Amino acid sequence: MNSSAQFLNASEAARRLGVSAKALRLYEQRGLIDPLRTSAGWRAYGPDQMARAAEIVSLRALGLSLAQVARVLEGDSASLEAALATHQADLEGQAERLAATIDRVRALRSGLARGQAPVAGELRRMVGPADPTGIAFDLPWPWGGERFELNEIRPITYITGPLGSGKTRLARAIAASLPKAAYLDIDRGPDAQSGPNAPIEAAMTWLVEDGAVVSDALRVLLHAVEEIEPAALVVDLIEQGLDQASQEALMRYLRRRKPDDKPVFILTRSSSILDLACVGPNETVLFCPANHSPPKVVAPYPGSPGFEALASCLAPPDVRARTEGVVAMRPNSA
Repeated sequence: MNSSAQFLNASEAARRLGVSAKALRLYEQRGLIDPLRTSAGWRAYGPDQMARAAEIVSLRALGLSLAQVARVLEGDSASLEAALATHQADLEGQAERLAATIDRVRALRSGLARGQAPVAGELRRMVGPADPTGIAFDLPWPWGGERFELNEIRPITYITGPLGSGKTRLARAIAASLPKAAYLDIDRGPDAQSGPNAPIEAAMTWLVEDGAVVSDALRVLLHAVEEIEPAALVVDLIEQGLDQASQEALMRYLRRRKPDDKPVFILTRSSSILDLACVGPNETVLFCPANHSPPKVVAPYPGSPGFEALASCLAPPDVRARTEGVVAMRPNSA
């Protein structure tokens, strides 16, 4: 290859595209992109490959599954039309909310011109979220009753830690502190789901096209995620009963949800669920240390406080399967 400056390695290509190198490998595995190879066998992305990858990233941002992306790239516009209709509806909703905010600003300015000051809380409601979210409570055993606070609840929050760290108790306490939250226990089964409906079937179709395997465990999760009533969802060991492909597809599905969808708290020890290289700005990682110091938010990059301990308690599904059902021994808390 000449003009080597035009060609990027996988990590640089991923950085410019705003995705992970793992995502690029997935596109390659599904036949969506075919990177060049250097004489040493390394992947290289030239202008044509980058243009193709950028198209894929844009289609994924619209919510298309990998199979739908493939069909669109082959000239089938049906999937793209549906995705664009959904995107248009989202934009119109944002425009309506923005127009309402502009009306409130106009009314406030008009009141100020008449010498009328805003009432208490009116400015905060205008410039901040409609319902500021956060949780605060005293930690249960095995902690010493320390205060726990999470001031910002993002769409996805991971809860993890080694065996016996108290992460399940933290997850239950979070569910109890959130109004109208649902807690999906690890002992879930087919009876935890309601009857079939269009949103669940559409979600299952998307997941299967993205590589997931249909199972009762996956269907139960989808019912919990798509259920309208709960304002938040806390899931104990979300990877339970799911193979690696299903875990990875599930996380891709959860990341495509809108920011105003109900937040999901995910208890996990699987690196396919909590892939530290893929954690985005709308995700938080809560880590429960082995020494029972208070749970803390850990930034998902090497060198940040707590990162090494966090990474050490995550493992691929095949490794996690060896410790399935193991419960850490603990003294009677009574």
